[in-house]
Amino acid sequence: MTDLGDFGDFDAGSDGSSPSSTAPADSSAGEEATSDDSNSADVSTERDEFERTAVEPRGDDVGIGALCVSQGLRVAEDGEDTALRAYVTRGNRSSIRIGSYLLAPYPDGETLFCRITALEYAQQYHADDATEIHARRAMRTDEIEEADYKFVAELEPVAVLYQDDGELKRRMTDRVPKPQTVIRTADDTEKIKTGLKIPDEGVFLGHLSVGGEKVRTAATPPTIDYRLKDDYDSGDPLVFRHTLIAGGTGSGKTHGAKNVLRQFLADERTYPMPDGREVGPAVVQFDPQDEYAQMHDDNPDLDDAFARRLEREGVAYGGVSETTAFVPKIGSATYSAGHHRAEQVEFTIPFAMVHDNPWLVAGSGLNDNQYGALVSVLLPRFRKQYGSGATYEEFTTFLDDPALREELDESGRVHEATFDAVRRRVLGFGHVFDQDARPITDLIHEFVRPGGLTVVPTYHINDTRATEAVVLALSSLLIDEKLSNDPSYDRIKETPLILGMDEAHNFLTDADSVQAGKVITKFTEAAKQGRKERLGLFLITQDPQDIDDAVFKQINTTIVLNLGDEDAIKSVNIPSNLESKVPYMEKGQMVVYSPDNSEPVELIGLPHCLTRHGRD
Repeated sequence: MTDLGDFGDFDAGSDGSSPSSTAPADSSAGEEATSDDSNSADVSTERDEFERTAVEPRGDDVGIGALCVSQGLRVAEDGEDTALRAYVTRGNRSSIRIGSYLLAPYPDGETLFCRITALEYAQQYHADDATEIHARRAMRTDEIEEADYKFVAELEPVAVLYQDDGELKRRMTDRVPKPQTVIRTADDTEKIKTGLKIPDEGVFLGHLSVGGEKVRTAATPPTIDYRLKDDYDSGDPLVFRHTLIAGGTGSGKTHGAKNVLRQFLADERTYPMPDGREVGPAVVQFDPQDEYAQMHDDNPDLDDAFARRLEREGVAYGGVSETTAFVPKIGSATYSAGHHRAEQVEFTIPFAMVHDNPWLVAGSGLNDNQYGALVSVLLPRFRKQYGSGATYEEFTTFLDDPALREELDESGRVHEATFDAVRRRVLGFGHVFDQDARPITDLIHEFVRPGGLTVVPTYHINDTRATEAVVLALSSLLIDEKLSNDPSYDRIKETPLILGMDEAHNFLTDADSVQAGKVITKFTEAAKQGRKERLGLFLITQDPQDIDDAVFKQINTTIVLNLGDEDAIKSVNIPSNLESKVPYMEKGQMVVYSPDNSEPVELIGLPHCLTRHGRD
């Protein structure tokens, strides 16, 4: 016996008789039993089937997901306290990227414009998948079961969009969206531009992108053009608040710089002057690699289809006929220009310019005492004795006079050791000043031309000291005349001027010499007063960390292409989320940080140069 009593001996296969019963069943009975069992199975199967119900909601999905509150839904003044997360549905997960722009509507018609800052897979159900079984199963299957995981996007609120008298405007984020608000990808040009504060008109730089891919919209054209403010309706044009282009070798730096300069030289680009005239800007570009004079010529690789696209987007293209190469005459150096068809004008630097800028012959080694002797004693004495138009050769003859050296030493005005130091450092400029060419001071009307491009190539000059003297002499002339209340050359004063300088780190470095200090002071003052004087600095460099901070702080628009040096990346002061992308950007990709123009954004420049570029 068992605890189940008589059921302990029950045989499921018996017909209810004693377990010891061995009576055989006839064949017909067996057939009947089989038939009955079959019928019973059919009935049981039918009874076990249930009606299937669809688990997918009816209708079409709108958007890519919805805001969730499982880990908080909060908007705060401190961005660190903001918690804004969205669940992304399975069908949309593969298309979502960090940096993408999204829209989350409020019930009253306003819209939160936000940006994805992080993406995360999380467990749908509590389970440990760090096991041998899960790993082996994953290794033997080709697909991932998305239903097992949640896909969550962290969002950064950028602005609230709202209508004001039929005009779409933006304001700071001051309200939290509702839970379960459906979010969708921003694909409306007006909302994206308003959300990012991108002007509709201005100087074209490139197309808005995320992760190296252009942002696409439902409009025609589908891309978002990025432009810099270029009128006085909402402040000063940003060209006169200075621009820096930073990028390593092969990043597309010169290509991009040419395309930007081409926009400044568009026929319709003019600026109002104090006397009421509308004047096109003059561009003076210092060119150490002899590449910018090519802007005179059309780009033969620019086809008709691409040209039509540029016209639709209002982008100026084609060679600038008003391009002149002003070639400095330096000793026996010769300039070859078979790679462009721009007019060439040879010039020389007259030594008379040194009286206003003594540091042009100071070199990089004079200390304060020596520089004071040059400025306060030697040059005034020379000018009084030889006249304001005297040459460099006469100045060296003047310094070779031993009687002068002895007289100044005995009078206590200039110690003999100081005199000798000054003499040594001002020698060696014989091939720079007063060469066999017209002085630049006689060519001002040709040098500065409204709507024209002047290129100063220095590639043919092998002497670094001579190159610095040429570039600093011309830039000082332009800056001094622009900032002067009593200019000697009205043409410079009365023309909007863009002063472009490639390899700017070679001239605006934070060195400790007297010469460097004078240069930095001059350019800093130019940067500070540029807005009111219609003077814009356009600096190009691959070593932005070497440019003096005093100049750097005056730059409003920073365009950063690929940079591999960590110090260089840190020096450009762009937001950290964009800073991390800089080393990985491909040719033509760029980050634009222009606080007075827009939110920091990522762009892709044009694939073709708008003028001729590169040598065959």
